[in-house]
Amino acid sequence: MKKIVVLISAFVVLVSFTTNSAWEDVLLSLKSGNSSRISLFFDERVELSFPESNYAYSKTQAEAVLRDFFQLHQVRNFELLHKGENVGSFYCIGTLHTKNGVFRTTVFVKQKGNKQLVQEIRFEIK
Repeated sequence: MKKIVVLISAFVVLVSFTTNSAWEDVLLSLKSGNSSRISLFFDERVELSFPESNYAYSKTQAEAVLRDFFQLHQVRNFELLHKGENVGSFYCIGTLHTKNGVFRTTVFVKQKGNKQLVQEIRFEIK
């Protein structure tokens, strides 16, 4: 019985570590303005919302659009404000500080199989 408890505990720690690690990579990517790193977590289609537009892109297109946004606005920092979960979907809300201003940023992630994939990123002028 002790072996089963130990194995289950080890599995929970491993799953938690993997989940946190993916989120940490997404948040670090936002903090550094690294579009190629965050695109590793994109689903096949990703919705990107900016103050002037809102479109769904393929994974490759979304990475290019996000790269252009980060180059235009030169990210200085990302501050996580809130993180939550709702039936297999996860989200975080934070403040993206850039050279050109501050954006309220929301990231939506969905569990697909054993992966958490970014479905949508919203940037709103704060």
